[in-house]
Amino acid sequence: MNRLIATLFCCALSLGWMASSHAVEILKWERLPLVVPLVVGHERVVFIDRNVRVGVPASIGNRLRVQSAGGALYLLAQDTIEPTRLQLQDADDGTLILIDIAASAGDAPLEPVRIVEGKTISPRYGGTAPQNSEVPNATTPNPARETPVPVILTRYAAQSLYAPLRTVEPVNGLSRGNLRLHLALDTLLPTLPVSARALATWRLEDHWVTAVRLTNTATRWIALDPRALQGDFVAATFQHPNLGPAGDSRDTTVVYLVTRDHGLAQALLPAISPIDVTINLPASAASGDAEGAGHAQ
Repeated sequence: MNRLIATLFCCALSLGWMASSHAVEILKWERLPLVVPLVVGHERVVFIDRNVRVGVPASIGNRLRVQSAGGALYLLAQDTIEPTRLQLQDADDGTLILIDIAASAGDAPLEPVRIVEGKTISPRYGGTAPQNSEVPNATTPNPARETPVPVILTRYAAQSLYAPLRTVEPVNGLSRGNLRLHLALDTLLPTLPVSARALATWRLEDHWVTAVRLTNTATRWIALDPRALQGDFVAATFQHPNLGPAGDSRDTTVVYLVTRDHGLAQALLPAISPIDVTINLPASAASGDAEGAGHAQ
């Protein structure tokens, strides 16, 4: 009997050790930094089920080994590390997850960590709207987005040209388009003394945005009004509301032209917009009169 009890006790201890060795700590990402402690010399696995890029501060680069494979991160501290924040960025849609690590001495390794999304995640800018759970296996070629596609494209183009590259937020499905060299843009703003040159174009679903540089060739201020643009455009946004005199540091800006089902070349005259916005354009705006606008920008 004693031998049977001893055998059962050993089995219980063995099963308990196996269960603890395979335990996984669950952390929910709800936009609050997640604490992931490390033990020096012991690798800790973080399951995230995403293809992520890891931002590691240079101050701990020689003390922390980071490897990513198959939706898992392998963190190994070579020395003690003070509390430090790491950024995990989804390579597909740019989603950020923040974790706070700190490495201290110890003998026993820590269990793996699995990061799951909480229920309080707010819709991400440029992301798709949640699918209706009552319609299983429902698929659409272009699922609805939380933000209109022209807004997403215009914002991305403006960031790409004017913001530091590290701050440009990736958009899932957006790609750089091919731009025709030496595209003639004389008919874009025929009533204004400006020269225009296409800089770059991007595409998302069935929309294109083209960034066009505008330079004032006159010696006066020019007010910019999207209603003066000639062509078939879904949306148009000027980086600045007016242009300074030629030679002034403010004589150049960019207009972002959004088109649908085709690029900019097919949207220029003789293509005509189905809505004639020029009927609401004052005569002064048609000629770019910028009276009182000399202080702008």
